[in-house]
Amino acid sequence: MADKTWKARERQVASYFNTNRTPLSGGSSRHTRSDSLHDKLFVECKLRKRHSVVSLWDETNEMAKQESKTPVIALCESGRPGFWVMVHSDDLEKVAETIKKK
Repeated sequence: MADKTWKARERQVASYFNTNRTPLSGGSSRHTRSDSLHDKLFVECKLRKRHSVVSLWDETNEMAKQESKTPVIALCESGRPGFWVMVHSDDLEKVAETIKKK
């Protein structure tokens, strides 16, 4: 029997972070509530038909391409310090290297 799509995606994401998917991930797991068994990262994987932030990323990606740049989205909320960073998994290492060079 083939894996459910969301299980396959959790496996793919876990592999990206050099770990494994948590068996019975979420509230039913005896290991962790994270979707991966990573010892330092708590990974939550959400598979949806569409995420609104991905539409923003698509628009940003088109503008970044025109300038030969890597798209990065900073999500900020009023009254909360810091921000969340959204990059495509293909660009994560490139962004990390760029930050290290500053």
